[in-house]
Amino acid sequence: MPLLTPLNPPITDWHGRSVWLIGSSTGIGLATAKALHAAGARVVVSARNATLLQQFVDAHPGAQAVVLDATDTTAMKAAAQYVQTQQGLDVVMYCAGYYQAMRATDYALDEMLRHQDINYNGALRMLDVVLPTLLAQQKGHLSFISSVAGFRGLPQSLAYGPTKAALINLAEALYYDLSPHGVGVSIINPGFVETPLVAANEFPMPALISPEQAAQNILKGWRAGHFHIHFPKRFTRVLLLLRLLPYRLYFALVRRGTGL
Repeated sequence: MPLLTPLNPPITDWHGRSVWLIGSSTGIGLATAKALHAAGARVVVSARNATLLQQFVDAHPGAQAVVLDATDTTAMKAAAQYVQTQQGLDVVMYCAGYYQAMRATDYALDEMLRHQDINYNGALRMLDVVLPTLLAQQKGHLSFISSVAGFRGLPQSLAYGPTKAALINLAEALYYDLSPHGVGVSIINPGFVETPLVAANEFPMPALISPEQAAQNILKGWRAGHFHIHFPKRFTRVLLLLRLLPYRLYFALVRRGTGL
């Protein structure tokens, strides 16, 4: 028997279960969509790139695609109505993400706001259109891909990190409200994953893993009923410990470790 009761209803059988992944044309979202389809889920993928979505549908019989820009409120509503009509809502995963390295010496307001609109505001738009259904049916699961960059402030993460910290806080607050209604909530905090998002990084990325490895970790976390899904553990556990340090020591260690 497990030592601790799972925080969420474990998802152990995907056959017939509908999953809508927003931001799933590449990277972790795409790899997770493939893994879910292989496990028997009814998968709907959404992103802006219609060509990549169609390639997924062509290679995965029964999957559906809904082209969607997560920054478009009207489009989000229309997409949600279509998905609910066609498939229903069992699991909704917000994978959309945007990243550009930034420091205060190169501050750009338009880039700051673009990060916020895609990484965080898009998740709010998603909630607006799926929460009524999930609450009415008293079951389902919401999952958000955040990042270890949201744990504490990091160099070059001036635009990206705060949006991921906001997602973590959002998921925590949602858990209080939704768990009594039978709706699970999970926050996913990957370390470095080999995706287009990090392809431009010019610094070493410790414990780099593939999107396929990330997807398997996500399904494992859902299967165990975890609220916090983080990986690879050899990297993320170190960063979780750093969260506990006082600022004087934290700033010194990060400066030494990054050279920034």
